[in-house]
Amino acid sequence: MDSSNISFNKHDIARLRELVDSAERVAITVHMSPDGDAIGSSMGLARVLMAMGKEVSVITPDVPSVTLRFLYKQVGITVFCEQRKFAKQLLDSADLIFCLDYNALKRIDELGPLVAEATAPKVLIDHHTDPEDFCDITISKPELSSTCLLLFKVICALELLDAVDDKAASSLLAGMMTDTGNFCFNNAADPEIYRVTAYLMEKGARRLELVKRLFETFTADCLRLNAYAIGKKMELWEDKGAALITLTRAEVNRFGYKPGYTEGLVNKPLTIESIKYVVYLREESKYIKVSMRSKGNFPCNTICAERFNGGGHLNAAGGEFHGTMEEAVAIFKSMIDENYEKYLKK
Repeated sequence: MDSSNISFNKHDIARLRELVDSAERVAITVHMSPDGDAIGSSMGLARVLMAMGKEVSVITPDVPSVTLRFLYKQVGITVFCEQRKFAKQLLDSADLIFCLDYNALKRIDELGPLVAEATAPKVLIDHHTDPEDFCDITISKPELSSTCLLLFKVICALELLDAVDDKAASSLLAGMMTDTGNFCFNNAADPEIYRVTAYLMEKGARRLELVKRLFETFTADCLRLNAYAIGKKMELWEDKGAALITLTRAEVNRFGYKPGYTEGLVNKPLTIESIKYVVYLREESKYIKVSMRSKGNFPCNTICAERFNGGGHLNAAGGEFHGTMEEAVAIFKSMIDENYEKYLKK
């Protein structure tokens, strides 16, 4: 498989291969509320490293989505918020630490200081903009649609494709699919995505099975929560191209909320032709989780960086708001006219 359409720093790749070859114990970390790209990349890399005889640990800051359990059960994870002491031991004993699908230590919350203090060499592989300088090797390609796609290309450059088995291939493809909404947005028009997809399927990834598990499998409570969110909590400003969904802790708890229950909810209003961007606000225990999606050239990443302490990609971004739900909603409503005039008015 040729990955020549993207260039890497040759010194970084050579150094990374040396680090991988010499390491015996490897720790892999991903961002808070790990999505399909985070879990897919961590599982894919873990499988490759395990095939090389490495002892591998995957550490998540918090509990991943239940919808991704079929992926992470194949290797297993250590959830930092539940196993703090053990997670620290894993990081302290590691010969090499990978930082996947995040560009700043704040993205891993209280796990951040432990990663920063760990003495092992650190390698960042990520597709978000403006990576912070906290790793020994930084491989950042924001132009790519997912970290899984980038990781695949890194594996190619390291000449480790023989270590990609069917489970690794499925994990990588899962991340590519989730970060593009099953190839519907976020640079999904790039033909290279489909060439890599074909290769991963040849390696044993079952795309149709992944579609069913990732996009077509729900619990009754999950369906009821999403129906409530659309039917009762969605607000539309169709003349301004805007939509908003809000869910408080009390509301999600009423439906037995588990991580992943509202995955993809933010995309639903975009199926309305007049809606050009959507903000979804979900109340967490310490902050308001912000998710944003858009069509065309509406810059979700700019809005989230300026208003919600976050960032991301043109059509898919997120952030956090440290305040009340009412205050977050007020900020959203205050920018509707401005966004229309600046980005949508023709």
